[in-house]
Amino acid sequence: MALFRVVHRSPLSAAEAWRRVTDWRRHGVHVPLTRVEAEPAGPTRPGTLLRARTGLGPLGFDDPMEVVRWEPPAGGRPGRCRLEKRGSVITGWAEIEVRAAPGGSLVLWEEDARIARFPRLLDAPTAQAGRFLFGRLVRSLLKDRAR
Repeated sequence: MALFRVVHRSPLSAAEAWRRVTDWRRHGVHVPLTRVEAEPAGPTRPGTLLRARTGLGPLGFDDPMEVVRWEPPAGGRPGRCRLEKRGSVITGWAEIEVRAAPGGSLVLWEEDARIARFPRLLDAPTAQAGRFLFGRLVRSLLKDRAR
């Protein structure tokens, strides 16, 4: 598995940072050639299914995920979300934690992903690419003004 971690400080409150990094449809705005849909529609909760579709037309792949943990920040407690990747192309998990920090909040995104048919030899470059992509995603979501 390609394990990576992204840590980002933000001047936003923990509640606002949480809202932004768990706005699944906005993820597609910041990841090239990707659209993200959640079902059922409405608030996220355990059992919510997410589908990230990456590609152009029929050339692409789905990255289906299930929310298995959903605890928004409240009462000084950090927010935590765990996604289990259920696809045939990408498997593994992602965990998002948002906590209050001096001057704002701290967002931690940890992911352990495996790309089907990729040899383990490519785990390190896959983790490096994931750190770059999701670091950029988190920064973009937290700066996103089109809310």
